Amino acid sequence: MNKKKEKIDNSSEIVQNKKARFDFELLEFFEAGIVLTGSEVKSMREKKANLVDGFCRIRGVEIFLENLHIIPYKNGGYANHPEVRPRKLLMHKKEIVKLDRQIKEKGLVLVATKAYFTEKQKIKIQIALAKPKKLYDKRE
Repeated sequence: MNKKKEKIDNSSEIVQNKKARFDFELLEFFEAGIVLTGSEVKSMREKKANLVDGFCRIRGVEIFLENLHIIPYKNGGYANHPEVRPRKLLMHKKEIVKLDRQIKEKGLVLVATKAYFTEKQKIKIQIALAKPKKLYDKRE
C-alpha cells in the first residue's frame, strides 16, 4: 500500500528568448524573482508567454521587466491582466546598483533570456548583462 512519489522535474522552463543569443553577446547571468498577479501565474503555468522582446529597465533602485507578453488567462473573467505591462523584478539593492553602474559606464544592456519554475514552484527570470553585436558579427 505504499505509493512511491515519483520525483517530478519541477524546475521546468516556461519560455526562452533564443533571439537574445543572436542579437547580443551575453556576458553575465542573474536570477530574479518577478511580481505577478494570479491570472498571470496561471497563464505562465500553461506556457502562454513570449519573452522575445523582453528587456530590463532600472528606475532608481528598482528594476522592471518590459515587453514580457503574457496571454490573458482564458478563465480569468473580469480580473484578467493586461497582456503587456512593466513587471517588477525582485533583486537585492546591491545587485541593482552594480548593474546600473555597468550599464551606464560600459554601454551594456539587460536582456531577459528565460523564465522558469524553481523546485518550490516559484517563477524566476534569468536576465543577462549583454553587449549588442554588430551587423558583421551576426553573419554566421
